[in-house]
Amino acid sequence: MSNIDTVLKEAMQIDGAIGVALVDHTSGMTLGQAGGNTLNLEVAAAGNTEVVRAKLRTMDALRLRENIEDILITLDTQYHLIRLITDKSGAGLFLYLALDKQRSNLAMARHKLANLERTIEI
Repeated sequence: MSNIDTVLKEAMQIDGAIGVALVDHTSGMTLGQAGGNTLNLEVAAAGNTEVVRAKLRTMDALRLRENIEDILITLDTQYHLIRLITDKSGAGLFLYLALDKQRSNLAMARHKLANLERTIEI
């Protein structure tokens, strides 16, 4: 089992996890995924690639020289969390995690996803 598979499997252990994917936002390609039975992770990855690209363009236009930690999208029944990989070897990648709002703790999910992000070996 690769490190990426292990990280995705561990992300699925986060309370309320519906699905998780590792995505390349330069191409929109999914490098790995887990879960997502009720959610098409390929479509979600492609759509969230556009979200990341738009935010990066906006930050550039505003001359903000900061890194994005994560992007949160809150729906009626779900949280969608996008965690950009900050390690140089993972530049251009993000972890996408969909959570059931009723079964998750957002602060804990963000904390656990940040820890998992640091363990990814590309």
